[in-house]
Amino acid sequence: MDTIQSTKITQELLISILKEQQEAFMLQDRGLERQVLCEVKNVIDSPLILIITGLRRVGKSTLLSQIANKYLENNYYFVNFEDERLINFTVDNFDLLYETLISLFGEKTFFLFDEIQNVPEWERFVRRLHDQGYKFIITGSNASLLSQELGTRLTGRSIRIDLFPFSFAEYLDFKKVGVVETSALTTKEKGILLKLTTEYIRAGGIPDALKYPQLPIHNTLYDDVLYRDIVARYRIANVKSLKELAFYLISNITTQISYNRLKGSLKLGSINTVKKYIDYLENSWLFFVINKYAYSVKEQQIAAKKIYSIDTGLIKSVGFSFSENQGRLLENLVFLELRRKTQDIYYYKTANNHEVDFFLPKDNVAIQVAQHLDHGSTRERELRSLIELSAEQENRPQLYIITLRDKETIKVGDVEVEVIPLYEWLLKDWYVGEW
Repeated sequence: MDTIQSTKITQELLISILKEQQEAFMLQDRGLERQVLCEVKNVIDSPLILIITGLRRVGKSTLLSQIANKYLENNYYFVNFEDERLINFTVDNFDLLYETLISLFGEKTFFLFDEIQNVPEWERFVRRLHDQGYKFIITGSNASLLSQELGTRLTGRSIRIDLFPFSFAEYLDFKKVGVVETSALTTKEKGILLKLTTEYIRAGGIPDALKYPQLPIHNTLYDDVLYRDIVARYRIANVKSLKELAFYLISNITTQISYNRLKGSLKLGSINTVKKYIDYLENSWLFFVINKYAYSVKEQQIAAKKIYSIDTGLIKSVGFSFSENQGRLLENLVFLELRRKTQDIYYYKTANNHEVDFFLPKDNVAIQVAQHLDHGSTRERELRSLIELSAEQENRPQLYIITLRDKETIKVGDVEVEVIPLYEWLLKDWYVGEW
């Protein structure tokens, strides 16, 4: 009872919190400008609610600061609901919050709400004030909770932007390396980009982990997601099994997984439990699951899945036996770049059971990923799968092999495969469907 009384939401408490938060927000280091900032302007000028979602510590609060500084001209309120003093804040406290904000800062147009999913039924307040003409920019670390709440009361009123760890271009910006035109690279420039690509694969793109490489940022982040975003939020009793599942997945990225096999090997009780836990991990942005491409939805559902992680640095720090597994990290990195642009991503099995890493049916693009094509057997394997896929599609897709350094065009009969170095592919200003 004492704890509850001490954290009761009062105007006096709100005044203290809001003043501190506003001051800290305005003094916050805005870091390097994120690429998605250019997408934000059009949304701000529209009546839509902007939802920014992504992993913890991926830079959502920093992006909010960049938006406020660049576009809002002090015409906003900022509230961070991750503040532990707001742990008992409920939807019924929003009117008091609004009253306090006006009394402190005057009337503003924009509400910037950070980590809003911590307040159940927050969408009721947002909808009411949105109907009155106010604008909202909201962040959250749980994609599913935001989607459910938006779907119930805010359908058609919002647009979502997913924020990922630093892209390769942002990583180069962080390293203070100018992005070069990749169509005419010198030998020296190729060598420098190859070195930076290799470093990026190992380090990943979590901003704080890059700023403070001496600190165990990845491990702390991983534990925070498991315990704060999943165990506490969903009241998981079997914490040991959840941890074992998450560790298995991060140690086996890019591989095919079977819910049935996971149930047996990890003693998780039922397939539904496995699926539920993986959904929690995916909604909290630790992992992505992709399906096998098939015309039948039922076949997609029952076929093995492939698993990818949100960050290669996280994989290196937390996963098991990744010291020599650069090929899988390379594939994970390619997936992340694809996922920044589209969710329409599958793996493909040919009629001869040969696998293609990525197939994007809407854009008619197929991609294989390999460290290099130095060995004849590797070259033959990657080409064989792509050629078989091409023959099975009514409209021949664009075919790519992405490697660390190789660049060539391979022709097999009337089929053409473009081999492209990872650094060049990552720096292409490409949009899905316009390669």
